[in-house]
Amino acid sequence: MLIGSVVLYLVITIAIGLWAARRVHNSKDYVLAGRSLPLYMNTATVFATWFGAEVVLSVSAEFAKNGLGGVIADPFGSSVCLVLVAVFFARAFYRMDLLTIGDFYRKRYGRTMELGTSVVIAISYVGWTAAQLTALGLAFWILSHGAISLENGIILGAIITLAYTVWGGMWSVAFTDLFQSVMIIVGMVAIAWVVGDMAGGAGKVMAAASAADKFEFWPKAGTKEWLAFVTSFLTLAIGSIPQQDIFQRVTSAKDEKTAIRGTLLGGAVYFAFAFIPIYIVYAGLLVDPSLGKLLSAEDARETQRILPAFIMSQTPMWVQVVFFGALLSAIFSTASGAIIAPTSLVTENVIKPLFPRMSDRQFLLTLRVVLLAFTAGALIFALNSKKTMYDMVQNAYTVTLVSAFVPLAAGIFWKRANNLGAILSALAGFIAWIVADYLSTDATVVPAPLVGLAFSIVGMVLGSLVPSASAEPAAHHPHGKH
Repeated sequence: MLIGSVVLYLVITIAIGLWAARRVHNSKDYVLAGRSLPLYMNTATVFATWFGAEVVLSVSAEFAKNGLGGVIADPFGSSVCLVLVAVFFARAFYRMDLLTIGDFYRKRYGRTMELGTSVVIAISYVGWTAAQLTALGLAFWILSHGAISLENGIILGAIITLAYTVWGGMWSVAFTDLFQSVMIIVGMVAIAWVVGDMAGGAGKVMAAASAADKFEFWPKAGTKEWLAFVTSFLTLAIGSIPQQDIFQRVTSAKDEKTAIRGTLLGGAVYFAFAFIPIYIVYAGLLVDPSLGKLLSAEDARETQRILPAFIMSQTPMWVQVVFFGALLSAIFSTASGAIIAPTSLVTENVIKPLFPRMSDRQFLLTLRVVLLAFTAGALIFALNSKKTMYDMVQNAYTVTLVSAFVPLAAGIFWKRANNLGAILSALAGFIAWIVADYLSTDATVVPAPLVGLAFSIVGMVLGSLVPSASAEPAAHHPHGKH
């Protein structure tokens, strides 16, 4: 029954994605769903973007191991990111009527920044996409009781994700996100209810977590721990702002007001529901304490098996069906968005400028070819990585934190920001981060990403204030309506 239900779910998901693909008539449909999503669909796409494998399998285990302070990046930082985007960035993004976030850097700073940031942002998606594919491999491995190896499960997950995304682009993502969001919310709530009762009720679960100091949020040690805490928060809170998937969801809305409200609502729903897998895992550890040994496993990835292992061994069949439906929904909704975002960037901002006479039909074909190529790259990374999903996600956003955020924020809010400042900001931040990371030891106090962010700010200020013939003022200010 379990395997049959999962197969049925996969067939329905692919069918929805292929049905939605009929709406794709041009590249704008493929990348931004025609800028026509109503509030409920826009909210669902924002929520589904963040609610992925790392939240269900990795963040929940991280809480069980290190408490609230251990999940400062996600869900706290990621939720704050969406609030910041809605309040400070969504209006500017929507009014500029752009296809990708790379277009912003071109319009504000020129071709050099467009190319550099587009490549950097696209590369940052490799780890995030790999995290989702790894989760799919884990799910299929557990479902098949080992008949499908982790590696083959990862490959199978990539094929299924491609099956509908490659044809329908953002339209397929939007409709499948809506279906998958309902599955996630209904499924997680039902499972939390059942598992909580098995553990003796919500009161007992909360009391046990409190007694184990799992609600300790702030660091208790010195400067080093505080700076690490702040860096983890900033990595997702602002490092994930200059990302194409968020940009796409904001600009896919039918109007500016919907873009702002959808992002805020999506962030609020995400923050609320991100704690449900955390609750389920902790309740599960009370029911079956033997699973706690996975928290100290030599291979850090073993912690991600806690929740599915508990569900498979301790719950009735209908709960298993609901869990894997919700889990696969969470993974596929994030994975599909994670592959179309860098695809859009590379095609629009790296390839298209090399072929100025490219027709829209050729552009649409190129989008699909690039999507296949990017998925293959993420697949190779997933098959060879030994990191946890939580680590993969944080690493992905560190790159954009140190090289893309400051030029983006300065380009919107500081009129004096110019081409030279943006280039210096991106280069200084990236190089400083790489050097600081290489030189860091266990005794290092300031984390490398924080060093990179500081140098990025200094580069922007110096480059924009020092007179130079190459420092061109912006030709377009993002707050104006155009």
